[in-house]
Amino acid sequence: MASCTRTVWKGCQLLSLPAYTGVPQAASRTLPVRTFAAVKAQKKKADAEKEDKPEKKVISDKYRNKPFGKTAWKPVDDVYILRFYPRTVHPAADAIDMLKKFQALDFTAVSQPVYIDLKLNMKLEKKKKIDPFVSTIHLPHPFKTEINKVLVFTEDVNQVKLAQENGAVLAGGTELIQPILDDEISADFYVAVPDILPKLIPLKNKLRKKFPKNKRGSIGVNIPKMLQLFKTGHGYMVEDDCYIRTKIGMLDMPSDHIFSNLQTILVDVCSHRPADSGPFIDRAIMTSQTSEAVWFDGNEVLPKAAEDTED
Repeated sequence: MASCTRTVWKGCQLLSLPAYTGVPQAASRTLPVRTFAAVKAQKKKADAEKEDKPEKKVISDKYRNKPFGKTAWKPVDDVYILRFYPRTVHPAADAIDMLKKFQALDFTAVSQPVYIDLKLNMKLEKKKKIDPFVSTIHLPHPFKTEINKVLVFTEDVNQVKLAQENGAVLAGGTELIQPILDDEISADFYVAVPDILPKLIPLKNKLRKKFPKNKRGSIGVNIPKMLQLFKTGHGYMVEDDCYIRTKIGMLDMPSDHIFSNLQTILVDVCSHRPADSGPFIDRAIMTSQTSEAVWFDGNEVLPKAAEDTED
């Protein structure tokens, strides 16, 4: 559409002026961009959304007629689908008797190892965790037929002789480092005197959790005492951040002997936890080499004195 024009006379010249459109012909202004204020506003908005987000509700089954997502508290029949009912947690003594009954019903070997699988609560306050640990203890009823191989690190000739007399598989100084790195020498446990410890740093990555440490009792000057512990002691360690899987006896042992070994191990496990951090054992399973797994109450095994320290 052609724009309207008007003509005016100015002296002898004819001027053509644009028509008035009603829109002011002001120059466009560039407004300042407040980047910092915008970012800050977005941050506040994100914080507000985070605060408004509802917390996860923990469903308690304490006052329910049946557990959440289950059919009932206990099955009525002898044959039932496990996933429809909460898992049965047995007393430890009953779990041992059940394993013995399973062996008789399955006609499996009478002499077979009994294992426990523990899941530990390694969390502490302020997002801290208990470091995985290694421990060696004397069981009241040993079941191993072979003596552990213990290597002693010392540069003292008299201590080398003393270690060999007390059953060390090998004793020596820095001359043993390279054969260990080359896998020419190996042992179940490694102990050392304090003087030689700085020279054993090249073995840290090789030995890892077997490297001598004060917490494990594998560093000291009393070589006969250390050899007595590690030659016949039972060792276990925390694997995958929170799990302990170890033997506690043989199935053909008396039930009270298996229970006593179990109690000794659990008391030692709970000694690595701070007293004010609450229950340490979240889950406990017992099984033999050929049987099904039986869940048991690990906290019930602990003596009363140990339970009082937990509270």
